[in-house]
Amino acid sequence: MFAFQRLLYRIIHTLFFCLFFLSSFILVSQKTVNNEEDKGAIKLYIDCNCDKNFVRQEIKFASHVRDQGLANVQLFIYDIAKGGGGRIYNLDFKGAGDYADINEKRSYDTNANMSTDNIRKGLVRAIKSGLLPYVMASDLADNIRYRITSAGLAEKQDIDFDDPWNNWIFEVFGQAKLKKESSRKEFEYKVGFESDRVTEKIRIRTDVVLSQATSEFLRDDETFISKRFRYSGDGSIVRSISDHWSTGIFGGARHDTFTNLDFKYYFTPALEYNIFPYHEVLRREIVFAYKIGYFHNDYIEPTIFGKMTEGIFNHSLDVQVRFRQPWGNLYSRLRASTFLSDFQKNRAQFFSSVSVRVFKGLAAKFSGKMELIGDQINLPSGTASIEDVLLQQKQIATDFEVSFSVGLSYTFGSAFNSIINTRL
Repeated sequence: MFAFQRLLYRIIHTLFFCLFFLSSFILVSQKTVNNEEDKGAIKLYIDCNCDKNFVRQEIKFASHVRDQGLANVQLFIYDIAKGGGGRIYNLDFKGAGDYADINEKRSYDTNANMSTDNIRKGLVRAIKSGLLPYVMASDLADNIRYRITSAGLAEKQDIDFDDPWNNWIFEVFGQAKLKKESSRKEFEYKVGFESDRVTEKIRIRTDVVLSQATSEFLRDDETFISKRFRYSGDGSIVRSISDHWSTGIFGGARHDTFTNLDFKYYFTPALEYNIFPYHEVLRREIVFAYKIGYFHNDYIEPTIFGKMTEGIFNHSLDVQVRFRQPWGNLYSRLRASTFLSDFQKNRAQFFSSVSVRVFKGLAAKFSGKMELIGDQINLPSGTASIEDVLLQQKQIATDFEVSFSVGLSYTFGSAFNSIINTRL
């Protein structure tokens, strides 16, 4: 009896051992198969100002990851507005891991007449075109089917067309805002007209804006009323001299009750130099712009210097730095200006913002602005009334202005979920 029990125990023990060995072998084999299948899988990370949900929905042959470090294909899309309306999207593909030797670049142009849906569909087509070399290097290559439409063939031909507008773009706009509370009522409208003509060598721009803001504020049965008017017209002609140099002329006129201006006109020539070639402006730029010109002011009320009218020559230096890189974005601008007749009347403005990818899932954003103000020659004499302070009816004297913001974002959880679900 005991011998039979021992035999049965040995049989059961041997059976469990065989099952354990077999299951371990299956798991290891399955893992090996999965690794072989995943070896060429495209893990795509996209950094763009675009509809990412639509991109993930339309591009299903890639695994979309939310962290740059987990991707073997990284896509950075840099976009900038065009002078004639629309935007230019530059697509920069960088391979890693199995695709470290594959780097691709694409561009996609839009115009002002395209709808949001047309823009995102065209961007998806550009992304798919850029992913094609990675697909060809992956296990998906045998599953590709090619189709070139007749429209696609026509796009390769030289098409001669006549533009009746001669590269001019016009825009008329208007808006109105009404806000009412028990002790406050505000009404504001703004209408304007813009025109732009942009070619490779020259850019012409005009802007005309008319706006009015009326505010009523009730305090202790007393009603304070503020009305602000602003009418302005500005124009500029900028010409490209070379791949680094540009020159331009700026001019305009305005009426602004907030800044005590009954009428102002100005005329300013300018010269600009970009350290990097202009065709790299989507990725990086360091620009120096120098302006020297003349402006004439007629005031609504006598200024703190007892002037009702005056004309002044002034000049300014503007430095802008912009980098858009995989590690983040950096933008800084420094502008210094002064009067040629009195260097003590000057202004310095500095603004900077930076967004940095610190490590997996963590990003930091910083921005700050500092302005040293010493050229408020337009301020009216006398002290500001309570109406001016409460309703911001007039500009108030100040020596500086400072602001700063900081933010952190951290994303964690599943990095490979490409499912789109917009229900509720």
